[in-house]
Amino acid sequence: MRIVFMGTPDFALPSLERLLADGHEVTLVVTQADKAVGRKQILTPPPVKQLAVERGIPVFQPASMKTDETYDRLAAEKPDCIVVVAYGKIIPQRVLDLPQYGCVNVHGSLLPRFRGAAPIQWAVLAGDEESGVATMQMDAGLDTGDILLERRRKVGEMTAGELFDALAADGADVLSDTLKGLEAGTITRKPQVGESVYAPMLTKKDSPLDFNRKAVELYNQVRGLNPWPTAQTVWNGKTLKVHAAKVGGQTNGKPGTIVSGTPLCVACGDGVALQLVTVQIEGGKAMDAELFWRGHELPLGTALG
Repeated sequence: MRIVFMGTPDFALPSLERLLADGHEVTLVVTQADKAVGRKQILTPPPVKQLAVERGIPVFQPASMKTDETYDRLAAEKPDCIVVVAYGKIIPQRVLDLPQYGCVNVHGSLLPRFRGAAPIQWAVLAGDEESGVATMQMDAGLDTGDILLERRRKVGEMTAGELFDALAADGADVLSDTLKGLEAGTITRKPQVGESVYAPMLTKKDSPLDFNRKAVELYNQVRGLNPWPTAQTVWNGKTLKVHAAKVGGQTNGKPGTIVSGTPLCVACGDGVALQLVTVQIEGGKAMDAELFWRGHELPLGTALG
């Protein structure tokens, strides 16, 4: 197939690699604008652009998908299919209607659960035991199109980052099978059925741990915010990031207070402790939580948050 590929972050890279490995003719990569990154605000191209440049594929970074200029640029490619993987912009109807096989999206959830920008993180935050990836025939709604193929995966104790990597690889496989099926005419589109949940982009406002909540909810929060924006609390006026945690045992401690140092455990609102495994004090490096406790003045009963 002649394909225009739309994508921006790391999640899209395995899908683009797979299209090339399968022998598809990727004539154009559409991605978002370069952004200033880091403390020095160095202008950095998105991962998909970097890969496209390495592979010699032309790159198009339109400010808007709604202009005639953008439409004409895409139409000039005469694509058989437009593949969209975490692009980050709404695709207008006339672009959706442009290719013979329409626009196919690789989405990191089992639709209709978790539509939106951060489905993988919210699946972990919700404590879902199962997640997955789906290919979808895009329509004008927000992740509302018919499902083409999907693959399920157990979440277990994975962090959002670990699930992100696993589903990115799964998405490439499902995309490959989807395009083969579309060409062969063997795929039956399935309307989405069930309750939908919106999964907005995460921000640092999602980071603070509220120890009045249940321990398992905070455990899911720690996993769901790893690697970014990272769960955190406050000790001695400084931010204490929590990179890894476990659900501990029963406790009579006041929520938010340290009830054990070996291992380092904090009481939660349901009478269960949250065991901190890896922490990082403001200005320091990530370290084992028990070693952190031994190296600081943190007597039992110390309040966090």
